[in-house]
Amino acid sequence: MIEAVVFDVGETLVDETREYGTWADWLGVPRMTFGAVFGAVIAQGGDYRDTFQVFRPGFDLARERELRTQAGMPEWYGEDDLYPDVRPALSALRDADVWVGVAGNQTVRSGEILRSLELPTDFIATSDDWGVQKPEPEFFEKVVEAAPCPADRIVYVGDRIDNDLAPAKHAGLRTAFIRRGAWGWIHHDDPTLSDLADFRLRDLRELPALVTTG
Repeated sequence: MIEAVVFDVGETLVDETREYGTWADWLGVPRMTFGAVFGAVIAQGGDYRDTFQVFRPGFDLARERELRTQAGMPEWYGEDDLYPDVRPALSALRDADVWVGVAGNQTVRSGEILRSLELPTDFIATSDDWGVQKPEPEFFEKVVEAAPCPADRIVYVGDRIDNDLAPAKHAGLRTAFIRRGAWGWIHHDDPTLSDLADFRLRDLRELPALVTTG
């Protein structure tokens, strides 16, 4: 019986097109070029941060975030950046008495933005809030601590095998894979998904019916 569902943030709840577009602008490269390199880096198994190094070797993401803030261009997203299935899916889960959480590799500022959106959730935390990032086991230990039930009654929803499904499964959680964003489309034919994903989604609105019967 599923009692809790916890969602990743980027490309699970939030369309990151705006954010990566602003990074391309900050670097002074065309957005399409940045996106193409971003996808190539991911497809080759690299870390997304490696994309910045292609354009500016030695790029320090944390420092550049500070500089953007000082320049009046801080990290930002809003209601229009949520995928359209987010609110209906979260509301349907809560209507079914499922505990709903959000926990992803995000900054403290991102957590503040998420809370300001007043999503129908019971809990929101970020990796910076906790001081530990996915795919570290401690991150998913924090997820289990936050939820009101054992690990095997929690579903973690994400778009990545490496950061989401594999470590969540290792921690004893059940998992749902959402096919969207760069990782979602690159990973969706990976043969390991048959073992790692309890549920495979094209739309988050499919999830409430699946977890309440699974």
